Amino acid sequence: MNGRLVPYAEARVHVLAPAITYGATVFEGIRGYWSKHYDDCLLFRLDEHLERLAFSMKVMRFQSDLEPRTIRAWIRELVRANGQKDEVHIRALAYVSEGPNMFTTAPVEVAIASLARPGRNIGQGGVRATISNWRRISDDAMPPRVKCASNYQNGRLASLQAKHDGYDTPILLSSSGHVAEAPGSCVFLRRGDRLVTPGVTSDILESITRDSVIEIARQRCRVPVEERDVDRSELYMADEVFLCGTASEIVPVSEIDGFRVGDGGVGELTREIATLYGRLVRGELGYPEWFAPVYRDSLGVPA
Repeated sequence: MNGRLVPYAEARVHVLAPAITYGATVFEGIRGYWSKHYDDCLLFRLDEHLERLAFSMKVMRFQSDLEPRTIRAWIRELVRANGQKDEVHIRALAYVSEGPNMFTTAPVEVAIASLARPGRNIGQGGVRATISNWRRISDDAMPPRVKCASNYQNGRLASLQAKHDGYDTPILLSSSGHVAEAPGSCVFLRRGDRLVTPGVTSDILESITRDSVIEIARQRCRVPVEERDVDRSELYMADEVFLCGTASEIVPVSEIDGFRVGDGGVGELTREIATLYGRLVRGELGYPEWFAPVYRDSLGVPA
């Protein structure tokens, strides 16, 4: 918390802080993976996550002169202090910690947690999804590009409704009626020989995982990727559908609103992308600029 190592039970915020009362919190979820290739824990695309955190703070008008490089150092220090040499999920939060009303923009504090979180096994099969009757928040109301805690009530409401109705996850439509995203995940579908995903103007979070998947598909799988508006009925027609996000990684979708996707199993392209993504985040496919090692000062050469 603010550069000081604190036991988990003592990491507290006052109940009347604007962060609690008014949702004045922005955050990032960051994954780290143990790489046998480099014999180190690699934080995946840490700099991009911290750039997005700074953007969220800017749009929320937080008054803070905290540099991303400072938070970067704190994250690496925290993982080292915990001695984590496996797969981790890091939550980095910036929040308004004091103030009398909803317009308060300072002081801003930072809390970071590093939790053990195993990767997803693609062999677990697909999830059952439904098109939510809750619409995705739009950029003229609560901008989805800002990763703030209050935005996540949108996905939380949709998720609770989906689970109540017997599904694993919802997929939300934008205010224009096009496919937006699932809570915490972006949507991809395969139609024939191409991969399709809603564009960044479809009221989605500009996902770092989404960007990584597009790179894998184009450069490794040699599959054309279209970023465009996607109709609801296209999901029903798709040969494959999967979700992706930092926390969830690659999640196959086997059914949408009772319509089976493909043969109901994990699609061939989905499986290939999931396998490549697992190798990518462990430093096996190159892209050294995407990694921040924990236990050494620079990535250097493979072990």
